[in-house]
Amino acid sequence: MNKLNVDCLKIIFDELETNSLYSCLLVNKEWCNIIVPILWSYSWKDISASKKKFFFNTILSCLPISSKQLLSDNNIKLPSTILLKPPLFNYISFCKSPPTIKELNDIIGMMFENEFNNETKYILEQEIFKLFVDQCKDIKVLWWDNSHPLLSFPGASTCFSQLYITYIDIDFVNSNSLEDMAQICKDLKILVIDKCCQDLPGLISLIDAQRDLEEILFYSYKDRKGTCKELGKALARKVNTIKCLCLESINIIPPSFLTLFTNLKELTISNIEEYDDTSEEIKEIKQYLAILEFPYLQKLKIWLTCYKELAMLILKIKGNIFEIGAGINNKNIKDVGMLIKSIANNCQNIEKLDIYMRHTDFIHIKLLLLNCRNLKLIVVYNVYDDDNNIGDELLDILTKFSPNSLTTIAISGKWKYSFGAFERLFESYRERNSLEFFIIDNIDNAADVTAKFIHITDNHRIIIKRYIIMGVIKLTNIPTLK
Repeated sequence: MNKLNVDCLKIIFDELETNSLYSCLLVNKEWCNIIVPILWSYSWKDISASKKKFFFNTILSCLPISSKQLLSDNNIKLPSTILLKPPLFNYISFCKSPPTIKELNDIIGMMFENEFNNETKYILEQEIFKLFVDQCKDIKVLWWDNSHPLLSFPGASTCFSQLYITYIDIDFVNSNSLEDMAQICKDLKILVIDKCCQDLPGLISLIDAQRDLEEILFYSYKDRKGTCKELGKALARKVNTIKCLCLESINIIPPSFLTLFTNLKELTISNIEEYDDTSEEIKEIKQYLAILEFPYLQKLKIWLTCYKELAMLILKIKGNIFEIGAGINNKNIKDVGMLIKSIANNCQNIEKLDIYMRHTDFIHIKLLLLNCRNLKLIVVYNVYDDDNNIGDELLDILTKFSPNSLTTIAISGKWKYSFGAFERLFESYRERNSLEFFIIDNIDNAADVTAKFIHITDNHRIIIKRYIIMGVIKLTNIPTLK
């Protein structure tokens, strides 16, 4: 057999699992030279816990002599093997992203058993970030969640010039730093802003500087209020490029600005405040949802109880939508049937649906399943149902009318389901593709992870296990009996 050239090997190795790559490292020098850059290009979340200590040791070995001396002067003792053994590669140069501050702190704690005070830990963090900024020439992702002066480190103008995705925590990044980043970074595609509650000139400059910004996502805190009018104007100046807009608080930008984003493909709006259906903010957003037009929209997630307005919006989308999420756990829920009918009649290509409803709206699910034969996933949340003995009605509708494409079902754990209804559903999938089946909930106490399984008995678990063994159920979150 002729020897494969380097390009072919790279293509093959890119498709392999991480564990396989580690074993391939030892084949020969050529393979090692190809695989090392691939391994170090992975994001930190893709590295197993068992390998992180090895990776961190290697990072420490790449620190320049000046950094190692600074650490020593501050009583940060590195392992002797790191001080003596020079690295075989410039590993850091292969990385596409520095670690997040949480990832870095987790590893520091694991390596040094939390023996540092905050001051010395900050120095260690600083030298590691300096190393990444100096050596990485092609960083694509930046998780900007720390107070280190990243842009003042040597190499910053090169390191951050090719950023594709940036997450910014406003608690740590001030307006001046954002202004400096705007001078370096011009080609962001995705920008995520956390804890933003007021206009920041630096953030506005950063948005204005981008040539082709496609996605922007805003997250916030419950206790932070404020409307960012100037920020809304900056976004409006990018309406020709922004295709995805996510607002976790309805107060971030005035709803009137939404009328400008006619090119959107994805829209998400939620409200992290305590829900008040009669508030002026909710009334205003409902008014705009009723008149908005997004002819190219493909994904729509509105986590508010405005089903009527969503039904009216969907009428104008003309069948292009593939994913919808709607509702919130609110006792004043109404017009669910109107929304589901609008989806069933106008969104035949829909593939994913997340929706909050009462059991009185189950009947509308039948029309949805009959009309939307490309549906792949359905998630149904229970909203304030006093009667929880009606889960079988939903399961029987899914059993009788689900299209062959529907392979992921997630249903509320607040309803009760009989053993027979479980078996009927799973039997209907014996001749179809394997099913992913989940019990989920809008749990009031998020810390109680078992609350969703309150009505799942040992008999339910026995049934689940049997159909897993048969290959009918491919994946589930329901713990089975051993």
